[in-house]
Amino acid sequence: MSDAPAPAPAPGPSGTSGPIGTGARTGLLPSPTAATTRTSRPPRLSRQRRQRVAADLGLLVAAGAFVVPLLWLVFASLDAEAKLKVSPPSSPTMENFSAVWTDEITFTPMLNSFLICGSGTLLTMVCAALAAYPLSRYRSRFGRPYLLGILFTTCLPITAVMVPIYSLFVQINLIDTMWGTSLFLATSQLPFAIWLMKNFMDGVPIVLEEAAWTDGASWFQALVRVIVPLMGPGVTVVTIYSFIMMWGNFFVPFMLLLDPEKLPASVSIYTFFGNYGVVVYGELAAFSILYSTPVLLLYILISRRMGGGFTLGGGVKG
Repeated sequence: MSDAPAPAPAPGPSGTSGPIGTGARTGLLPSPTAATTRTSRPPRLSRQRRQRVAADLGLLVAAGAFVVPLLWLVFASLDAEAKLKVSPPSSPTMENFSAVWTDEITFTPMLNSFLICGSGTLLTMVCAALAAYPLSRYRSRFGRPYLLGILFTTCLPITAVMVPIYSLFVQINLIDTMWGTSLFLATSQLPFAIWLMKNFMDGVPIVLEEAAWTDGASWFQALVRVIVPLMGPGVTVVTIYSFIMMWGNFFVPFMLLLDPEKLPASVSIYTFFGNYGVVVYGELAAFSILYSTPVLLLYILISRRMGGGFTLGGGVKG
């Protein structure tokens, strides 16, 4: 046999060596331009990613709806010629605060607000705790209808009952009295306070109360010394909610109080709008900041009790 080398493969149709059908033909290879075009397209966002972006945009819009009025409030309080435009003052000044920092404009109305809202909140909390206790600890056929009736009363607008209330206050000589106004504000907040207090009281195990009974405590002592301290976050929530709702109530004091010396700050703020449509925006913004400060301080002082929950799991072991 001959040892001669094997012949070289015949060139393909395109001029390249190799057998036909090996994939080396030019027509079967992708062009560099087409590959570059396919890889340069931006990746499409997934459905979950699009939903998250839409949610973030919605939150930004909602945040802007709250931040823009607050910015105007701060800027206008430091501007002697404040308007409705949201812009930093060219020359900040404290003239607006000096103008409202008087006994007639600020101190007397704020003191009236503290007396009316503070006493009303205290009365609401005491009555709500006493009313929520039997609803939480005892079972009765009238319990659910009573709770539904309480829930229905929270749906009634204050204007629907204001006319008969005004007539009643005139007949029993409670019109133009601060304690009568405080009583009505407490009554208007009591249904929702009872509903919340009952739900928070359900989270306190009854075995702790039974242990107090075993030691000789009465139901009232168990309520004051055991249940109420353990539901501190719930009491804090109801207190803040009741006080804020009374503090910002304009209609009830405006209808029941006639003497300007007894009007709270929620009604005296109306005087900044003038009698002929002229609004003193700078003084209005300054008074609004002073008017909102007590509620903010109240929330900061007692917000520590809202951080914890009902950590009572270890109290019922045994």
